Amino acid sequence: MKKLFAVPTKSGKLCEHFGHCESFAVIEVDGSSVTRNEFITPPAHEPGLYPRFLAEMGVSTIIAGGMGQKAQDLFRQNNIEVFTGIGYEEPHKLVEAYLNKKLVSSENPCDHEDHGSHDCSH
Repeated sequence: MKKLFAVPTKSGKLCEHFGHCESFAVIEVDGSSVTRNEFITPPAHEPGLYPRFLAEMGVSTIIAGGMGQKAQDLFRQNNIEVFTGIGYEEPHKLVEAYLNKKLVSSENPCDHEDHGSHDCSH
């Protein structure tokens, strides 16, 4: 079964906040094997754009550091599983941790309950 993962990146590693990334590592997995790993430059960031952009590509899971609650909700509305609070690491290692059931969301550094829809500025 094929599955697409997206990891927001900066300099080839996980970016602290998905809205500030230079690119997305898009990693395709078939069963337990990585079959494709490419970096895609996203369009200019606007609120709500990245969830639609990644959903249209067929991404089913996003692995991120910080992400506001509104963005998380938009990803989920686009049927994309969200992992946040993930540490700085190479994207393929994060996907491997997911496949080995060792990837766990932790405290999200971007909590926007008191800030409405503002971007997290990490």
